[in-house]
Amino acid sequence: MTDPFFHPVSGMDLPRFAGVPSFMRLPVLLPDNPRRAEVQIGLIGVPWDSGTTNRPGPRHGPRQLRDSSTMIRAENGATGVRPFELVNCADLGDVGPNPADIPDSMARITAFYNDVKAENILPLTAGGDHLSSLPILRSLAAETPLGMVHFDSHTDLYHSYFDGTMYTHGTPFRRAIEEGLLDPKRVVQIGIRGTTYDREDTDFASSVGIRIIRIEEFFERGVSDVMAEAREIVGAGATYLSYDIDFVDPTFAPGTGTPEVGGPTSFQALQVVRELDGVNIVGADLVEVSPPFDQSGGTAFLGASVMFEILCVMANRLGS
Repeated sequence: MTDPFFHPVSGMDLPRFAGVPSFMRLPVLLPDNPRRAEVQIGLIGVPWDSGTTNRPGPRHGPRQLRDSSTMIRAENGATGVRPFELVNCADLGDVGPNPADIPDSMARITAFYNDVKAENILPLTAGGDHLSSLPILRSLAAETPLGMVHFDSHTDLYHSYFDGTMYTHGTPFRRAIEEGLLDPKRVVQIGIRGTTYDREDTDFASSVGIRIIRIEEFFERGVSDVMAEAREIVGAGATYLSYDIDFVDPTFAPGTGTPEVGGPTSFQALQVVRELDGVNIVGADLVEVSPPFDQSGGTAFLGASVMFEILCVMANRLGS
């Protein structure tokens, strides 16, 4: 049993609509707090969307995800995992970005995660747009390339936008491959769909050995079969999990910048994460929740629920 200090505030003790919201009602431990030394998994906000090329708003995602996550309870009803009893978890606050400067913001994000890594804390991140993943990987994969399981409707493998703009939410994993942060033969992208400009991204994926599982194959084969292949691709090595909320059909997750129809249901959105039990996840993110397009709040609650599923997988492996 973990220290009760690291357990969420129960809705039986304080109503969920009361109190200052933190991720899953966990204690907030900023860098000067000595109890950070006891944290094993840290939840972090990256309120930044300067890589967005169409509908902005994910910079507001972490705040809304914190508020929605107050509905998360202690036990996973499907798997029985009680993550807060397996490992010490805490909300580590937000990275402070520079919304007017992409390179400076990425440097700030990498520096923040360097500190987290030095404290031996595994990070679970709420974005922010998908460019946020690149500076995180620059920290976590500085010594050795990682594998990656990537849920998305887009590959984010484009070379550039607008005749040479190299850093957008459509390019992070192209840069990560080029910088040696990801082992492309241990990368699988699941749920890809929608109209395209061309085949540049998928041609690049084929050239370096990235496995793309389009949504048509996902539905034809089913969740269990697809995820068995994903586990085989990443193997036992250190793996990053990146989850774009637009992986999910916009019927269930309309609050995102680049929605694509024909996606998984909200149940399948949770199911794919559960199928990663046992994978060596050394960091994860949930990105592209955009509150301005989420009038009901349902997208943010789904995002918080996905984060809880990811936390359960990470905690179950770390705490077993």
